[in-house]
Amino acid sequence: MIESYDFGVMIIDGKRYTSDVIVFPEKVISGWWRKEGHRICVEDLREVLNHRPLPEVLVVGTGYSGLVKVTSEVNDALKEHGIKLIAQPTGEAYKTFNELLRVGKVVAGAFHLTC
Repeated sequence: MIESYDFGVMIIDGKRYTSDVIVFPEKVISGWWRKEGHRICVEDLREVLNHRPLPEVLVVGTGYSGLVKVTSEVNDALKEHGIKLIAQPTGEAYKTFNELLRVGKVVAGAFHLTC
């Protein structure tokens, strides 16, 4: 469960993260880096696409101001895997992630913590 988020800092299960993260219910991958910075490509989400079970929903936190963009190729790849995409500014996205988790969805999150 994500406890809080503010510009550059996310608290997950009591641990403070200051770099971008991919979050699964059972683990956090810290230091998530994208090939093109503020643009998410399919290869940036390999951990999500290779995770078992596959998530039903991927919540993308597009940054404090929502500057990160998700490519159409990502949307297509997620659809091919049966994964619904929700992209929101990170301040909204972490709450969406928590709510989906709370209602029992198999969810993953990819969160940009700045910009």
